Formats: sequence, structure tokens, C-alpha cells
Amino acid sequence: MRAYISRFMSAVMAGICISIGCIVFLRVGGIAGAVLFTFGLLAVVHYGYALYTGTAGFISSWRDFADLLMIVFIGNFIGCALTALAALASYDDIRELAQKVVEQRTTVSYLGVTFRAVFCGFLMTTAVKFGREGRWLPLLFAVPLFILAGFYHSIADAFYLLAAGIFTTQTICNYVLMVVGNFLGCNLYRIVISKDSKKEA
Repeated sequence: MRAYISRFMSAVMAGICISIGCIVFLRVGGIAGAVLFTFGLLAVVHYGYALYTGTAGFISSWRDFADLLMIVFIGNFIGCALTALAALASYDDIRELAQKVVEQRTTVSYLGVTFRAVFCGFLMTTAVKFGREGRWLPLLFAVPLFILAGFYHSIADAFYLLAAGIFTTQTICNYVLMVVGNFLGCNLYRIVISKDSKKEA
């Protein structure tokens, strides 16, 4: 039980770190905002916090999926919710800025949302793998890359959605597709390696 609680609290902190990056991006915007957002992921990797997109690509079984990944996702989401509440109480423009982000997502087709989330998942797993090896430069590129390319990060978008307060059928469906797409993208490298291994055998 203690391990579950520790993992959950770690996930909450990861959600807070990513949400801080979201706040900076909303208030600064552009390339500068995208680069500064990177601090959130750097903090997650440095402290070893449990982030959905940093965990999904490394689970080894369905038990991990249920016992590990779901706890991480819920903790991340709660961390985003807490930070969104704090941000809404601290800044007059956060809701409006977040609403613009969420509304822009609704102009993209469901298939487009899924693909953009897959691309982001692949970038995040790749960046985290480098970070775990002590190579931080890919992290500095991956985050601005996914933001400027318009890819979707499910935990960042949890903050935007919660801060915006726009809960419609479309925004909720979009978010579910982001979560699924991130998971697929995080595991894309394993799918490719598995196929190559079968060919060699």
C-alpha cells in the first residue's frame, strides 16, 4: 500500500510540474513559451516523478497497465486539477487563454487528434529514454518540437481542459483520443523493434 501511495504522490507532483509549464506557455506563448515549458519535463525526469507519457512506454505487462499506469494517470490528472484551481485563483487571464487552446483542438478531426497524440507520445518516450541515460539535450528539443508542431500531450491538455472548463462531448472525446494516442505513440518504438525481431528470426 505504501508503494501505491508513494507512486500516486509522485504522479501528482508530475502533473503539477507539467501544469506549471502550461501556465508559462499560455502567458508567454510562441517559441519562447515552448522552450520554457521544457522546465516542467526536466523537473519530472530529474526528480524521477511518475508521468503518464514517461511511464506508458516502459510498462512490461497488463498488470503494470492496471497497477501502475492507471495510478500514474489519475495522479497526473489530480495534479493538473490542483494547479488549474491555483492558476484560476491567481491569474485573471488563464481561463481565457486555456479556452483558446481547447477551442482550437475542436477544429481538428478525431483522426487528426489521434495522430497528433501518437507523434507526441513517441517524442516523449524518446526524450525520457535519453534523459534516463543522463543525456538532457533531446529533452530540450522534444518539448518545443511537440508544441510548435501542434502535437497533443494528454497531461498538458488535462490542465488546459480543466482550466478552460469546456466540457462538451467533443472536448471529452478529443481528450480520450489524446490519452490513447499518447499510449500508442509511447510504445511505437517497441512495435517496430518487435516486427524487426520477427523478420530476423
